[in-house]
Amino acid sequence: MELTVLRVDASRRADFFDLHSEKNGEGWCCCVAWWVPTWDGWGDRTREENRAFRESLFDRGEYDGYLLYRGAEPIGWCQAGPRDRLAKLAAQYGLDPDPGAFAITCFVIAPPWRRKGMARILLSKVAEDLARRGARRIEAFPRRGASAEGEMWTGPEALYHAEGFRCVREDPRRPVFAMDLSSAGARGGDSPDASARRAP
Repeated sequence: MELTVLRVDASRRADFFDLHSEKNGEGWCCCVAWWVPTWDGWGDRTREENRAFRESLFDRGEYDGYLLYRGAEPIGWCQAGPRDRLAKLAAQYGLDPDPGAFAITCFVIAPPWRRKGMARILLSKVAEDLARRGARRIEAFPRRGASAEGEMWTGPEALYHAEGFRCVREDPRRPVFAMDLSSAGARGGDSPDASARRAP
């Protein structure tokens, strides 16, 4: 079965919510954690509040990520886009504004496909597309010391090392990783609408 990586748009909203659903243990957050202005009260938010917020992001054109498909089934998600749009992220990490920096901030892989290399396939295709879109730098924010699957939603350090990211800011809990792109499209490869790789 063929794997493909596609940028989210209006036609893929239902697929986003199919992946971010209770059947995959992902029905609560809807990937709005970095969009809310503060962590205060984050744990008290309801599934309905988060879904409504995600719907509002889509409604205003914030299609901020990519879906990985196996055939027609969405099995993975990566949130990625211009870093400066996420004010809370920039404030938490003390990041200076940089219009050329894109941030990779979240991964979701459906449970049957975890530990099978799906996140690496997804990250590779996302990085290629961001380069084509004019990103000069891609930043990532793994949580150091995370052990449980639910704590690794920003992606494990090993994933970024494997794809050529380097640690640019050391921190005992929240380091910053980055990949500098010399020019748009430097990574080459197929478009995000093309085949990612055949499943084993």
